[in-house]
Amino acid sequence: MDYARLITIEPNKRSGQPCIRGLRMTVRDVLECLAGGMTADEILADFPDLTADDIRACLAFAADRERRLWVLGPG
Repeated sequence: MDYARLITIEPNKRSGQPCIRGLRMTVRDVLECLAGGMTADEILADFPDLTADDIRACLAFAADRERRLWVLGPG
């Protein structure tokens, strides 16, 4: 998934954290909801501004960040 069109980073919004489509909802917020056991449907019901593509973009962003850390190695 090309998450770059959905995940934005703006220095003056949420302290530069990756956000979804310029909203104040961060990638971390969505990942924490998922890690806490919420389903995608529950997240979408609680946050009607989000879409299923937004949630997939958060997962793709996190996977890409993890992949980049792996490539960099332990130090």
